[in-house]
Amino acid sequence: MRLLSPVPTPYDPLEWAAKPFPEKARLVCQAWAVQGYGSPVGVYGVYAFKVLLYIGGWLLFCAFTPGMGNPTQLSHWWLQPTAFQKAIVWSLLFEFLGLGCGSGPLTGRYVPPVGGFLYFLRPGTTKLPVFPKLPLLGGIRRSPLDVLIYASVIGLALRALTAASIDSTMLIPVALVLPLAGIADKTLFLVARAEHYWTTVAVFALASSPAQWIPGAKAVMLALWFWAGTSKLNHHFPNVICVMTSNGPLTARLPWLRKVMYRHYPDDLAPSRLAVIAHAGTMLEFAVPIVLLVAHGGALTAAGIGLMVFLHVFITAQVPLGVPIEWNVMMVYGGFVLFWKYAATTVFAMPPLMGVFLAVMLVAVPLAGNLFPGRVSFLLSMRYYAGNWGYSVWLFRGESYRKLDRLTKAAPWIHDQLRSMYDEATTVAVVGKVVAFRLMHLHGRALPLLLPRAVERVEDYEWVDGEVVAGMVLGWNFGDGHLHHHQLLDAVQRQCGFEEGELRCIFVESQPLGRSTLHWRIADAARGVLESGDVEVAELRRRPPWPEAGSEAVRDAPAGATLA
Repeated sequence: MRLLSPVPTPYDPLEWAAKPFPEKARLVCQAWAVQGYGSPVGVYGVYAFKVLLYIGGWLLFCAFTPGMGNPTQLSHWWLQPTAFQKAIVWSLLFEFLGLGCGSGPLTGRYVPPVGGFLYFLRPGTTKLPVFPKLPLLGGIRRSPLDVLIYASVIGLALRALTAASIDSTMLIPVALVLPLAGIADKTLFLVARAEHYWTTVAVFALASSPAQWIPGAKAVMLALWFWAGTSKLNHHFPNVICVMTSNGPLTARLPWLRKVMYRHYPDDLAPSRLAVIAHAGTMLEFAVPIVLLVAHGGALTAAGIGLMVFLHVFITAQVPLGVPIEWNVMMVYGGFVLFWKYAATTVFAMPPLMGVFLAVMLVAVPLAGNLFPGRVSFLLSMRYYAGNWGYSVWLFRGESYRKLDRLTKAAPWIHDQLRSMYDEATTVAVVGKVVAFRLMHLHGRALPLLLPRAVERVEDYEWVDGEVVAGMVLGWNFGDGHLHHHQLLDAVQRQCGFEEGELRCIFVESQPLGRSTLHWRIADAARGVLESGDVEVAELRRRPPWPEAGSEAVRDAPAGATLA
């Protein structure tokens, strides 16, 4: 069916697969520039349906409150405090089930299209505890206790959603049990989008009335915009604009626009002046919180709301590969409730205890995450869409990837998922585009330097992005490289037993705020870390996405050396 057929690549995929890696990288990156991921048109219909499901769930739970839930009378109740509270709790639950961010084909998840609860309710699946040796909550495999804690969060959230009104006594248990689930498996804390939804639920729990929690909920949204803008003050973001524009469904029939985002397509895929100018959009993320913070109604508030709607509609229209569509819907809705209906309420009117809590969650944690990105998730750091993410590439020699079948998981090998729907050529083409996605970002340009250090011949290995590995093994992925760095490799190795050289991983960390380098490590599943070092971002800006002649010379550089 045409609606489910990916856009054909400009090369024969099977012939492409047999080429040397530098040629493969060049061809697939040039194809991405004009085709993006090449997703079938029908895929976008799936995500549109999912948004309707999300909104429909909110309407359903609002109907438990007298006078609310009727869509024909939406204007009478949609801005009410209880409606907003239920939207936050429902969003947390929607994400916690794995139905929101990181789901569906655009995140490398085909059969099944979601992970989430298929893993988190299943004993024996792989997890990443905060304290691996902690009694009861530690270990690398999910226990019945872990499943019980996860199910408890679902039950507590449903209890609040089906109540006529929500008070702090209903939300205190959610605010306490969710971090417990996160200690047992840090993936769960991130799945729930804790930096937004859990933090806001905790604000509800610390308040006795809307007058107390509205300032705190405002502070959460202001911080999300502010830190998202801060994270883009780097050289990575113009590459994000290029990659996202090349993949956006609205530019699919505008190949000329996709090409002009690059300096000189097809030979030079560095961001063009137009892409760099788009960096000015970063100022919009600063303008929104500043305007809404100082406005207390009237024309200035209307201007801030207009900027906010434009920002999130633009992001949503691009359908970024993490597909945080429902999150963007929630941001727009929250903006209207908090900054339109309650424009006169100042953010500084929150209770002292709430202020201390939010100072930690909205200032200290994101600041630490920007200064020391290796220690804090990019989600808790609120570094969205910046292109400055930790990532990994997993290299399986031959068919050693079949050892992953020893894991308890719901999703099979990525190629096998696609083969259940497409022929071999289409399968190879789709998976190959993931290689381009990584190489096209500025941080991915370190890979041509690091691959020769990791393996003798890239062609002897099956390249799998860490995002895809996390999706298969953990049941969730959303751009957080920490989910598929050393801790996951250790958990996989303890269950699968790869021989030396069968699985090599390249781990690259984000660029810290105020520093000019990316830290990298190369690890073997059996031997551990083989070497590490740093690469200058300025050097990456001078390099194309594919390997240059002579790039293999770095193989013999001293271990731990800075590549520059």
